[in-house]
Parts: sequence; C-alpha cells; structure tokens
Amino acid sequence: MSMRNVRVTCSASVLPSALLFDCDGVLVDTEKDGHRISFNDTFKEKELGVTWDVDLYGELLKIGGGKERMTAYFNKTGWPEKAPSDEEERKQFIASLHKRKTELFMVLIEKKLLPLRPGSDQCPIVMMIDECLVLPTFSMTYYLEISVFFSFRVIIRLIDQALEKGVKVAVCSTSNEKAVTAIVSFLLGPERAEKIQIFAGDVVPRKKPDPAIYTLAASTLGVDPSSCVVVEDSAIGLAAAKAAGMKCIVTKSGYTAEEDFLNADAVFDCIGDPPEERFDLAFCGSLLQKQYRRLRLPIQHGVVLRRENIVEADGFKSQQTLQIFSRNCEDSRAITTNKDG
Repeated sequence: MSMRNVRVTCSASVLPSALLFDCDGVLVDTEKDGHRISFNDTFKEKELGVTWDVDLYGELLKIGGGKERMTAYFNKTGWPEKAPSDEEERKQFIASLHKRKTELFMVLIEKKLLPLRPGSDQCPIVMMIDECLVLPTFSMTYYLEISVFFSFRVIIRLIDQALEKGVKVAVCSTSNEKAVTAIVSFLLGPERAEKIQIFAGDVVPRKKPDPAIYTLAASTLGVDPSSCVVVEDSAIGLAAAKAAGMKCIVTKSGYTAEEDFLNADAVFDCIGDPPEERFDLAFCGSLLQKQYRRLRLPIQHGVVLRRENIVEADGFKSQQTLQIFSRNCEDSRAITTNKDG
C-alpha cells in the first residue's frame, strides 16, 4: 500500500508556539552539490590530496558541523602532510579550511547555483518562469536563478501560515550563520527573512545531535520546548529535536532516505507539491495534542486511516494496526499490515 501521494489534513485548536526548520536538506538541497563541492574545492586549492565523493560525504553527514566533520575524517584517515602536528594548531588549520570553504559556498549562493530540493519523485517536474507554468519534456537541472519548485511554495505557505497566526519561525542549523542567512533571504525573500530568527554555526558549543541549538532557540524565542515543532531531514537532527523535548517532523532528503526515523512524530518523503500538500500548520498543532493523525488516500474508495504512532509517507512499517473508516465513518474495522509498501 503506497503512501507517496498522501495529503494530510487536521483540524487543531492548538498551534505550535514556534516552528523550527533545519536548513540543509530541508529548505534547500545544499549538501551534495553545495557543501560537498565547496569542501572539495577547498581541499584542491590547498593541495591536500583529499576528495569526498558522494557516498563518503553521506557517511560524514552523520557528524554535525563542518569543522567537526573534517576533524573526525582526518583523525580516522590520517592528517594531510601540510597539516600541523600540534593540537591547537590543527584547530586553527581546520578553522582556516572551514573559513575558505564557507567563502566558496557563498559564491555558489551569490551565483544562484544551489539546486532547490525537489518534491516527490512521483510528481511531474514543474517549474515557474516569470510566473508561467512550464512542464519540461526533457531532463534538466534547475537552479534558483530560473526556477521555483512547487515544494518550496508549500514551505512558503507553511511559514506564512505560522507568521499570520503569530507562531514564531526560526531556522536552526549547524552550518555557518552567514551562509544560512543568505539562503533564507534568497529563498524566502527579505521581508519574510526579517521575521525569521536564525540560530546557526558556532552559536552553540556542541552541534547536532546535541540538543543545544534547539534549547537555545526555545530560550531565546521565549517558548516552552514542548510547544515547538521541528522540521528536520536527518537522524542527528531528529535526535537533537527530541532531546530538546520537541515534536519533530522528518522530511527525507537524498542522503537521509534510509536513516532510522522511528522516534519521529511524522515522516514524509518531502514536504510536498500542490495539490498533494503533505502537511500544514494545523497538522503541526495536532502533534502537540497527541491526537490521531488522519491520512486521506488518493484511491477511489476514499478511506481514512488512523493510527497513533509515526506517519510514514512511503509505506507503513511491518505489523502496524490501522483503523479503517468509510467516508461516513461507519463500519470501521481494524487491520494489521504485515509488510512494507
């Protein structure tokens, strides 16, 4: 039973006090064709003889923070010949590499060469050029300069809903604050960006999966962590959010699709593309009420499934008991699914 095209709608009288987004992998697909490229360009420029391929970088993403990532890699594989041997000097060496990497990454942002994160792979690729809808008939790579994927219109709609209802919005990332600020301003526009607080980089001493970034956000925003809903894409981000005592929705990215999200409050392939919007602000509020989530399936019988645990957008896990209701909520019955999909 495929759940890729679900539409989640809920009525909720309680709304989150704050909606907190991760940046890389959630707002924009920066990892593979952004940060990784900038790291490799830095290594090449400094003649370190190091290259991080796509698969290796996926493993390294389990370590939060660029400086921490490089340090862990060199500690495991051996430090480059050009690196100092003194521990404090090595910290300075890593800091200088990270500074240069951030400069190169900023160039990608300024040249608008960071690919937007796509929506569901089952949806047709759609882009907007000068407000005109375009359905391409051949394979292309779309960049920020010319295209806005519908999934990001959903993000903007969700943020606008939150701001309109007085829900505070913030971005919490392990990436450099300058880079995150630039991404948020470009993606969401300067007017929205002014209303969104950013917590990023070395604003906390410990990176995700440590909850420090989310604890700081709640404290600074003046909200109870238990009233916050986080949107993350990775296992370490999920761990940070849950350790901070927050609800967490996971929207999978290319690097994190196979990670363990068992502790998430909801899991989706992506935030969505109209008309199959994956969730809205009311759904976020429903997580705080610990009420049943409702899934409307795009099938002829129009059944509604209920369950109390996590919502899987790409298939339920084994041995999960679901409640099936007809359109008029009569003749309900319980079933158990025995296999994924």
